[in-house]
Amino acid sequence: MPVITLPDGTQKRFDRPVTVQEVAESIGPGLARAALAGKVDGRLVDTSYRIDHDAEVAIVTDRDPEGLEILRHSTAHLLAQAVKELYPEAQVTIGPVIENGFYYDFDYERSFTPEDLERIEQRMREIAKRDLRVERMVMPREEAIRFFREQGEEFKARIIEDIPPEEEISLYRQGDFVDLCRGPHVPSTGRLKAFKLMKVAGAYWRGDPRNPMLQRIYGTAWRNRKELEAYLHRLEEAEKRDHRRLGRAMDLFHLQEEAPGMVFWHDKGWRIYVEIQDYIRRLLRAHGYQEVHTPELIDRSLWERSGHWEKFKDLMFTTESESRVYAVKPMNCPAHIQIYNQGVKSYRDLPLRLAEFGSCHRNEPSGTLHGLMRVRNFVQDDAHIFCTEDQILDEVSAFIDLVFQVYRDFGFDDVIVALSTRPEVRVGEEALWDKAERALEEALERKGLDWKLQPGEGAFYGPKIEFSLTDCLGRVWQLGTIQLDFSMPARLGATYMAEDGSRRTPVMLHRAILGSIERFIGVLLEHYGGALPAWLAPVQAVVLNITDRQAAYARQVLETLKNQGFRAEADLRNEKIGFKIREHTIQRVPYLLVVGDREVETGSVAVRTRGGENLGAMKVEEFARRLAAEIASRGRTRLEG
Repeated sequence: MPVITLPDGTQKRFDRPVTVQEVAESIGPGLARAALAGKVDGRLVDTSYRIDHDAEVAIVTDRDPEGLEILRHSTAHLLAQAVKELYPEAQVTIGPVIENGFYYDFDYERSFTPEDLERIEQRMREIAKRDLRVERMVMPREEAIRFFREQGEEFKARIIEDIPPEEEISLYRQGDFVDLCRGPHVPSTGRLKAFKLMKVAGAYWRGDPRNPMLQRIYGTAWRNRKELEAYLHRLEEAEKRDHRRLGRAMDLFHLQEEAPGMVFWHDKGWRIYVEIQDYIRRLLRAHGYQEVHTPELIDRSLWERSGHWEKFKDLMFTTESESRVYAVKPMNCPAHIQIYNQGVKSYRDLPLRLAEFGSCHRNEPSGTLHGLMRVRNFVQDDAHIFCTEDQILDEVSAFIDLVFQVYRDFGFDDVIVALSTRPEVRVGEEALWDKAERALEEALERKGLDWKLQPGEGAFYGPKIEFSLTDCLGRVWQLGTIQLDFSMPARLGATYMAEDGSRRTPVMLHRAILGSIERFIGVLLEHYGGALPAWLAPVQAVVLNITDRQAAYARQVLETLKNQGFRAEADLRNEKIGFKIREHTIQRVPYLLVVGDREVETGSVAVRTRGGENLGAMKVEEFARRLAAEIASRGRTRLEG
């Protein structure tokens, strides 16, 4: 009879086979009520799963990550049942869990409307209240195919036909609705209490444009109403902070169909871009980097030798000239090796750090393009460090310090660090991968950082450390990376003269802090809601006159500020001062300097912040000192009025 070992090591003995639910009941009534599923010897199963052998068992509740995923998966089935009850002719296809929710694809004769979604969501709530028992059953393959075809569910029958012969065919029943699924699922529909349907979109069957177009209904599901409402609030805030909306409102950039995935930067947006570039450039010079610039078009043969052609050719833009095929560079690394290869290098020349604001192009699918966040033309704050094996730890450690300094300056303190190891498709010998992964892990341990392991997520040529930021809405953005590469320098003939006179291949560290500058600006805009710190703001102060009598003085104040290097403007339009203030507040200008007759007489400005705080009258020189101090501190020091 089974002996059940619980996560804390305690054991329970039963005189007969026992279900996961019965194990939960033996522990306590609270856990029995909370049980959503179980883990038996590490495998997720339903609470109805029978255990007839000695096993390690854990009870899964909604407090566990797996529990939330089960809630979402079960809610997808709840959606499918609601659609079938309301629209019996609809065919159901697949309904997986995704980040923050789920979706289900349907084949239906007409498009679902917002009104349909409301009806479907209401029916989902009714089915949840019925508290239908969710039951798992196993069916022979041919019988399952016949069952679904008799139901008119041709897509389900096709899915079963593609399941490997050795796999079990399991179905789940809740009331009159039966669906194909591996499971597990919640014990009953009454456990599904916090969900909302979000939108409907088109999706090809199995992602193939040659297949029928289906309708994909997206939803979100959470443990309780409080979490659901918090998520919906975050979505509302995210919509307000959408960098595309801010880009239009602040006159920063635009995109248009004639150049998909490529950005038209306006003057104010380009000021932000240049400020970021100049900041990074100053830091790199101080840390011993040489700035270089390499061609946009490079012959296909170099990309073949580097290994990129085989891996990335479908993402490359190409052109031909004089019977030669050229690729528009999707990355900078092979070109930097060409600079390294000019002249003989000695161990005394290493480490050699080559940096480039490299303009790259990648032929991303049009459906994936998203404002500044996913583009076809982008610039990286890219650099490659050529070093000896003995220098790896010092170089990686120095880079980690630099990454954290930069992120702090941009206002990010919550940094997530991950080590990504060898992927299935890769180049290079296993011994080199072993050495590279050990080196990066040792560098992380030397810095005393908390980090997580991401098996199989490395680049095709080497493992990498990834740095991700958490924004004000709790969203995580992967930005910085350092990748250790033993392979590409050898493929492209890079060598150096070692101290013993032998020729050796340098180690190559691929590294970026911001990643794509375009994407980083998008992240900044959404994190700050457009209200960028003064050092980054395209306009740091605007001078506003109340009447034409102050126009000359306003121009004088403007010239004083501009002469000190501030990005300042004046608004001398014949408009009411309240109108001007509102307009420049929408533009997220950090400081609004109002001048009336009193300010003209006293040689001062009345200072307001974009947040509506009135800082009172200041001499122009006093305000300039304040602004200079704020810029110098990157806004990290609280300035008193």
